[in-house]
Amino acid sequence: MDLEHHQIELRYEALRQRDPRRERQILASLAERGQLCPVVVLPAEPGGAYVLLDGYKRLRALKRLRRDLAQATVWTMGEAEALVLERLMRTSRRESPFEQGWLLQELRDRFELSMGELGRRFDRTTGWVSRRLALVRELPAAVQDLVRTGRLAPDTAMKVLAPLSRGNAADLQKIAEALAQAQLSTREAAALQVGWLKGNDQVRARILEDPRLFLRVLQEDPAALGGDLKALSAVARRALARAGAEASLSIPPRVFRQAQSDCQALFIRLEKEIDHA
Repeated sequence: MDLEHHQIELRYEALRQRDPRRERQILASLAERGQLCPVVVLPAEPGGAYVLLDGYKRLRALKRLRRDLAQATVWTMGEAEALVLERLMRTSRRESPFEQGWLLQELRDRFELSMGELGRRFDRTTGWVSRRLALVRELPAAVQDLVRTGRLAPDTAMKVLAPLSRGNAADLQKIAEALAQAQLSTREAAALQVGWLKGNDQVRARILEDPRLFLRVLQEDPAALGGDLKALSAVARRALARAGAEASLSIPPRVFRQAQSDCQALFIRLEKEIDHA
């Protein structure tokens, strides 16, 4: 059957994680070949709209292409059973722990399914159900929205941000925004997590200001600066031994002023860093 967009209710859109790359592919396919696979809906309630179960990416693409109608197939079963069946039938990609948690929370809160019942329906243990529910309950909604919209990788949120969720919620949101803006890998985000936990307020401010710059500093060889300072010390001792009156008079003033300025800038910077270490 064909449905107009206003006849379709997007009740479960928040349970899905967006994938911008995949949505571009679907948009291109629909533009070239039209809609080949119908969306799945539940029967309309009296005076209401059909509830969309599967096909959120397709429907968004159809709207972008200004197609007024969507081909749909209707599943005539209970809403909770339809949600579970649709999830079990997915084969196109592996769902994230967040998508699992969002669905479990919806089934538990909306349909009052117990932990044991949820485990049975998905053929999982109650421990698996409990961990997924804890994940979506501990992280702030604003952080989960970054995952939902595809700006933050699920693994980054789960492995890096979740362990920090018991701290300051405002700081957690700032870290999440910084990671999303910098588009870091989970491994890079984990390195920032270590720097955040070990750092003082100044270090944390630098992480939020420019995460990639902070990573570059971490990746530099910490022994290299020590080697440079040893070499500078050796040069200074050698120059001091040569600094007789006649030798000093032969030095151009510009060279002396430049060396003095460079050394002073280095020592001032090091004193500030050492004081904050």
